[in-house]
Amino acid sequence: MSDVTDSRAAWLRLAAIVALSTIGGVGMWSVVVVLPHVEAEFGASRGAASLPYTLTMLGFGAGGILMGRLADRFGIMVPVMGGAVALCAGYVVAGLAPSLLVFALAQGVLIGGLGASAAFGPLMADASLWFRRRRGIAVSLAAAGNYLAGAAWPPVLQAGIAAHGWRTTYVAVGFFCLLVMVPLALMLRRRPPALAVRTAAQLAEARGARPLGLSPNGLTAVLCTAGVACCVAMAMPQVHIVAYCGELGYGVARGAEMLSLMLGFGIVSRIASGFIADRIGGLRTLMLGSVLQGFALVLYLFFDGLTSLYIVSALFGLFQGGIVPSYAVIVREHFRTGEVGTRVGIVLMSTLVGMALGGWMSGVVFDLSGSYDAAFLNGIAWNAVNVLIVAWLILRVRGAAAGPRPQAHPV
Repeated sequence: MSDVTDSRAAWLRLAAIVALSTIGGVGMWSVVVVLPHVEAEFGASRGAASLPYTLTMLGFGAGGILMGRLADRFGIMVPVMGGAVALCAGYVVAGLAPSLLVFALAQGVLIGGLGASAAFGPLMADASLWFRRRRGIAVSLAAAGNYLAGAAWPPVLQAGIAAHGWRTTYVAVGFFCLLVMVPLALMLRRRPPALAVRTAAQLAEARGARPLGLSPNGLTAVLCTAGVACCVAMAMPQVHIVAYCGELGYGVARGAEMLSLMLGFGIVSRIASGFIADRIGGLRTLMLGSVLQGFALVLYLFFDGLTSLYIVSALFGLFQGGIVPSYAVIVREHFRTGEVGTRVGIVLMSTLVGMALGGWMSGVVFDLSGSYDAAFLNGIAWNAVNVLIVAWLILRVRGAAAGPRPQAHPV
């Protein structure tokens, strides 16, 4: 079989991946839009009505590992097909749910765990297998689909809810996902090509050596720790910017605008980080994003005027959007092809844990201190942990490069 990496076929496949990520990404955002309607219909408290979101995020993270393993074993088409069916079933069950518990379980198990999870990490991993020269931009474009979903789906859902109610809208979304995602998934039926040349890291591992001098599980654990640390920091503005604006007296509507601005610039950041990763590698791209994210968090401590908050929020989005895709690039650079999907799923799960932990922790710090300044300082401290871990890994790369350089051989 001829090498098709970076070919026209690879780019067409990437277009299908971005479309699938954007469509399947509805599973992460719909529950946020529908939350007040569900709360009113079931007469639930705000805390109880938030349970479906929590279960969706937990299911999304755990499901990413399962779907990555399926992709490694059977190819990406299998989990994406299953994800399309699960999304359809989940939205139909949730739309017909007689109680909040049934709605929450449909969100967590079917929509998040078996549906949307197939449309993020596994697709990023698959994109990485079809590109060599443009691997960074390919992974970043695949990851950008999730942010595109966050930008495109909420207004569509809101319009549907206003015209037909949330239940009908949910059922319609389910069938739309099934009808559109299945044909797109068929475009991914071809298995990843064998790469014509192995990298030095892959050759070393093939001979029994350990990536960066660590066991594969050890390196995965280090990346997971870094993922938790950077996303605890990332969660501070993303989860609390609306409440922060309320505390400052600007109103929650201004905070929502800043959040949208942050996510919009995050799309730009994700794409730009891909070009950067293709030039300097995944680890250095992660270091750049983490350092700049820390810088933006520091700016929040010194600028709390309305205009300055808009600017700082835009900068934060521009700096942090490329961090998560960098982990997928790093995994592809240092692990065998046959386990990329699983490893990416595990590492991305850690970033979701970091987001969940960071959102909760920032609230606790605010409650204890009465100030969001302390919460920002907490985020800065976690970000520093991430920087130290990544710096240590970069030093290990340099140490490995100083040793004997194996010659590349055909697979």
